[in-house]
Amino acid sequence: MTFEAAGPHFAPDWDQPVRYIERTHRWYQALGYPATYRYAHYLDAPFTPLPGPLAQLRIALLTTAAPYRSDCGDQSVRAPYNAAAKFFEVYSRSIDLDHDLRISHVGVDRDQLVDDPNLWFPLPALRRARDRGRVASLAPRFHGVPTNRSQRHTIEVDLPEVLRRLQADQAQAVLLVPNCPICHQTLSLAARHLEANGLPTVIMGCARDIVEHVGVPRLLFSDFPLGAACGRPFDVDSQDFTLELALRVLESAPVARTTIQNPLRWPGPADWRLSYMNPDRLSADELEARRRAHEQSRAVAAALRNEPQ
Repeated sequence: MTFEAAGPHFAPDWDQPVRYIERTHRWYQALGYPATYRYAHYLDAPFTPLPGPLAQLRIALLTTAAPYRSDCGDQSVRAPYNAAAKFFEVYSRSIDLDHDLRISHVGVDRDQLVDDPNLWFPLPALRRARDRGRVASLAPRFHGVPTNRSQRHTIEVDLPEVLRRLQADQAQAVLLVPNCPICHQTLSLAARHLEANGLPTVIMGCARDIVEHVGVPRLLFSDFPLGAACGRPFDVDSQDFTLELALRVLESAPVARTTIQNPLRWPGPADWRLSYMNPDRLSADELEARRRAHEQSRAVAAALRNEPQ
């Protein structure tokens, strides 16, 4: 009898976290862009311990989701990538109001997601945590951080502004929720900047390889499609559970580069990992159509970037 017949029932080799750095490099090369994007990479990571129990602290929220704008076309989660809905400057909104935030402007896994904003914007879950005393309070505003491929712009322009606003809000710890691959880089850089300036952070993310490549203090990794870092769709219990795990990572991580994996699995077929940005699953004509769409999106974003914000 062979070992395979007698041994345990192993999972398929592809049933493991997606390597998004490799996947995105292959994707853009297949679209005809030979230059490889270099993701930010550090060997060290700053680390700031919590100044006290979470039940005595004020928590702030950072997001890469964009406020819905009715003049910007279809912004549903399964709409085509919508560069017109992008934002290019840090924005802030009151946590006491309800907000319609969308992620059609970033490269999420549109084949898997549904229009449940709680997957990418955990303000309702944070309010519930506050109301039951898990955290003392929430900072009066959450802040949107623009997703820029320019790491220099993110580091030199956006992150000092984010820090200034968090300090004005008297935040004592920060929860960061990225969506697309570049979002994960952006908020990883944000976590590093905030920790270096005395604010403890935890990232709730789905692109483990990017976050760990950048190098951050704390990561709660959920092996879910991009855009669903906060739990399963329309499943409040899973969303509260996922937030609770993030809070535990925030308060108990002993050193920088602590990663904890969410044990929950995405509902439905596990082979969702094989389809995202996978050129092997598309014909030459389909790849050419994707290339043209990408060029159109780049043109739209370039035009908007030059407009006053």
